[in-house]
Amino acid sequence: MSTTPVTDRGVVYLVDDEAVVRDALVFLLGSRGLVVHAFDSGPALLDFLAKAVQPVRGVFVLDVRMEPLSGLMLHEALLAHGVRNPVLFLSGHGDIPMVVEALKKGAFDFLEKPYSDNTLVDRIEQALAVEAASRAQNAQAQERQARLASLSEREQEVMHRVAAGKLNKIIADELHIAVRTVEVHRARVFSKLGVKSAAELAGWLAGG
Repeated sequence: MSTTPVTDRGVVYLVDDEAVVRDALVFLLGSRGLVVHAFDSGPALLDFLAKAVQPVRGVFVLDVRMEPLSGLMLHEALLAHGVRNPVLFLSGHGDIPMVVEALKKGAFDFLEKPYSDNTLVDRIEQALAVEAASRAQNAQAQERQARLASLSEREQEVMHRVAAGKLNKIIADELHIAVRTVEVHRARVFSKLGVKSAAELAGWLAGG
């Protein structure tokens, strides 16, 4: 495996069994400020990923015609391992059925050789932008779930009623607790979820 110096632009996992092509791509992508982890086979990439401690960030660029695993077979192995990062295929022997199969399984794009350097880099950067947005969305969803999980059962009961616009006295009557207790739970809900009003709470629960 070869790796370019680390930058903040993005990470590319490149798999191509032709050393000349692989080295040229490592140089091209590295010159555009991208971090490249290059592998000479699918098994080498899978072995690297199996040892990774953190979730994989970045995108995959896979040659189609490789041994012992083709790019399409490697993509299937990535999916089987729960890796959903964008995948771009490179092939000098592409045909329509191959393109359709790859795209149906979630491939980001399929570039047929010869392709221009600018086209390849542009598509990789677009794929990196999609991956970054997806990662940010997932992180936000995880944070939301963590905040909700921090609420007690009673706080959740109060939360839903406050979000529905019910007054403290009504909530107290429904839950058979004191108005002051409702006020305390309401304040804790607002603090834990980072909201300041019932309207903001309703929007937060709706995903706004």
